Amino acid sequence: MTNNASLLSRRRRTRLKLAGSSRPRLSVFRSNLHIWAQVIDDARGITLASASDQKLSGTKLAKAALVGEIIAQKALAAKCREVVFDRGSYRYHGRVKALAEAARKAGLSF
Repeated sequence: MTNNASLLSRRRRTRLKLAGSSRPRLSVFRSNLHIWAQVIDDARGITLASASDQKLSGTKLAKAALVGEIIAQKALAAKCREVVFDRGSYRYHGRVKALAEAARKAGLSF
């Protein structure tokens, strides 16, 4: 299986697990340099909270953890305590894992 095919397969598998959930989803996008997170209400089609590491300093892993804390604070301010974690095609490892664990520690439940 090629790398692109495995990414698409992982993305499809993740989407199937998330389908039908009534909770907002915490979507993560990761590039080589930065990481973004959004809390999205798919039923209403709006973004409740968003955060990125573009104005933060430190290592990539430390910035991902800070983004997790920031997104959790913004989501809690928007009265959204329970979410579904949408990691997309990224493995639950490294920066994605650091973001998720920091968001959990800051009060989000998933």
